[in-house]
Amino acid sequence: MDEYTGQNLPANSVCPVFVLPVISTEAWSQVATFLYRLGRGAFRRRGLVALLWVAILVGIGGAASVAPAAPEDSFTMPGTESQKAFDLLEQRFPDGNAEGATARVVIKAPEGEKLTDAAGKAHVEDLVAALGKGPQVDKVADPFKDNTVSKDGSTAYASVSYKVNAQELTDKARESLTEATDDARTDGYTIETGGDAVQAEPEMGGTAELIGMGVALVVLVLTFGSLVAAGMPLLSAIIGVGIGTSLIGALGAALGLSATTGTLASMIGLAVAIDYALFIIARYRAEVAEGRSYEEAAGRAVGTAGSAVVFAGLTVIVALSGLAIVNIPILTKMGLAAAATVAFAVMIALTLTPALLAFAGKKALSRKDRKALKAGVEPKGSGKEKLGTRWAHFVLRRPVTVLITAVIGLGVVAIPATSLELGLPDEGSSAPNSTQRKAYDMLSESFGAGFNGPLMVVVDTNGAKDPEAAADEIGKKIADQKDVAAVTPAYFNTAGDTATMTVVPKTGPSDPKTEALVHDLRDLSGDFKAETGATVLVSGMTAMTIDFSQTLNDALLPYLGIIVGLAFVLLMLVFRSVLVPLKAALGFLLSVMAALGALVAVFQWGWLADVFGVEQPGPIMSMMPIFMIGVVFGLAMDYEVFLVTRMREAYVHGSSPAEAITKGFTLGGRVVSAAAVIMISVFSGFILETNDMVKMMGFGLAIAVLFDAFVVRMAIVPAVLALLGHKAWWLPKWLDRLLPNVDVEGEKLHKELGDTEAPAQEKREPEPAGV
Repeated sequence: MDEYTGQNLPANSVCPVFVLPVISTEAWSQVATFLYRLGRGAFRRRGLVALLWVAILVGIGGAASVAPAAPEDSFTMPGTESQKAFDLLEQRFPDGNAEGATARVVIKAPEGEKLTDAAGKAHVEDLVAALGKGPQVDKVADPFKDNTVSKDGSTAYASVSYKVNAQELTDKARESLTEATDDARTDGYTIETGGDAVQAEPEMGGTAELIGMGVALVVLVLTFGSLVAAGMPLLSAIIGVGIGTSLIGALGAALGLSATTGTLASMIGLAVAIDYALFIIARYRAEVAEGRSYEEAAGRAVGTAGSAVVFAGLTVIVALSGLAIVNIPILTKMGLAAAATVAFAVMIALTLTPALLAFAGKKALSRKDRKALKAGVEPKGSGKEKLGTRWAHFVLRRPVTVLITAVIGLGVVAIPATSLELGLPDEGSSAPNSTQRKAYDMLSESFGAGFNGPLMVVVDTNGAKDPEAAADEIGKKIADQKDVAAVTPAYFNTAGDTATMTVVPKTGPSDPKTEALVHDLRDLSGDFKAETGATVLVSGMTAMTIDFSQTLNDALLPYLGIIVGLAFVLLMLVFRSVLVPLKAALGFLLSVMAALGALVAVFQWGWLADVFGVEQPGPIMSMMPIFMIGVVFGLAMDYEVFLVTRMREAYVHGSSPAEAITKGFTLGGRVVSAAAVIMISVFSGFILETNDMVKMMGFGLAIAVLFDAFVVRMAIVPAVLALLGHKAWWLPKWLDRLLPNVDVEGEKLHKELGDTEAPAQEKREPEPAGV
């Protein structure tokens, strides 16, 4: 018996609170029923549910506040030659302090003078001495002793090595570096600095999230007409994302989760958390408008819209978790961290949202709806046909025109993607007025284009009879290669079994000739082994970038196959159709290609660079395409599930295909549009970040959601469904028998409750106490 209304609950209606149990195979068809009970239980036990979530947030937040600082982003690629070389160096050169921060101070003499003159030499020596006095400095390489002076004597550089990594450098150490270089900028000498020890630009510290949430609040108020209802999705999102990012912060040092990982998880988690709560609240208000009691409306909202949330969330989690198959740790960590945040968003939407609805009571409704309910009548619209309904009618009249226009439009936007260039960020992509970029350019001009992209050759001489002779022979043969500018003498470790040498190419790091040189040198390793007995590995940042891009290219098709395959199965379970999931996957490919085209146009070609704050156009970050594919696929399936589920629900209740499309847009078009605008706003806020990867990801996801929600889902989807008619919902009988029925539309839930249509007016329960 319902303690508020006196109504009888369905049989076995235990009020589950907070924790989602594991659903057995035979219980698949009862998902909607279970979620219905969960929604009613959370509504009834609102105080306990809210307290538990707040306790989890406070507990994990407290753990994060005392946890060590998150590490910096690091690129490791198990199995690649570059990584094998780095691992060997760490083992054979234990005192090499490879993790220590470095700064490269570039000095250029005044016009017409040389650093090799007495005055120039004295100036450089004074600067080297000043640099050596800085805190945490391990050593400073003298340009004259290390032969790092250009041939014309106009330019030199001094390498500063620190005892700690860049993250552990103190402000005093960075200030000392800046003061030393500033003091040396006298008498016409030009001093610029590069390296990870250079003072970084200040971070925004949450401004992106605030901007996104501010726009989201405006959209929610316009959608719901109630400030209380608008605030609930934001409160749910704050708690969900707070738990997810705090967990990342608490485990960051232990699991190597960087600050960038947390930022991306926050970006994705915030967007989906708001959207998931939005869909449940919108369904709750619709149920109340049909005459349901508040608690019953909450249960039905979670049972129907909540089912869509579960499967949409599962699709996102599958896509993000699938990044693990790429076998690049940083991508795996980003994907799993974001997937965990999405999982929290789903759980909070299913439990905390109905609890908040219980606290809000009638205040979750618009003022117009509250007045109608007070007068004892059902809330009704203005009588004017909704925009979603008018749009659906337009598409149904001209499906071929809409389909062709949308496909051609996305195809045109996708054209720049054919010129996609991938790379990892370096100081050559820094802002033109930054000291890092100036130092980079000075070195390129004075020492050659390849100086900023040297290769590191590691020689393992364990199998050589004469290690030094073997290293010298290998160095000579490398120097004979046509695209090699210089090779440094071999430098041996203390044990004398491993040597390193630096190879300077004639071309820049991103030049195709440099990539060809890396492959040529690796092809010669077999000859080196046969002739000298030594094993040669080619590494360095340039070689690592090449390996990184190759690893991603190799993983792209298997990754696409896995996530599309798993998501296809999930969507078949949801829609009981073969063609609807196929159409969803093809539509995703269109939107993601168009998004990549826009990304290339802005970040690589520099179109509208000033508008989006792109200071230096250049290659797209290597991990962007595959990470964006994973995220966008999951988000695209969100809108597919939320919009088409309404159509499927109408179709299984007897509507014709055209009527189902119209009902889907009438009931869900406005809410899906609002959800898309919110998600675009959240992602767009991150375009203002200073971190290049976060800025690029924010733009890419925002433009992808724009294309997918408003072109693919709102135009292509109804046009295709209109052309397919009844065939859209076709499923072979043998497959229908094989697949479990997950009942996302809540058909079995309605039967269990004893009705297939909403009653005209249920007796409404009293306002929950405390509201």
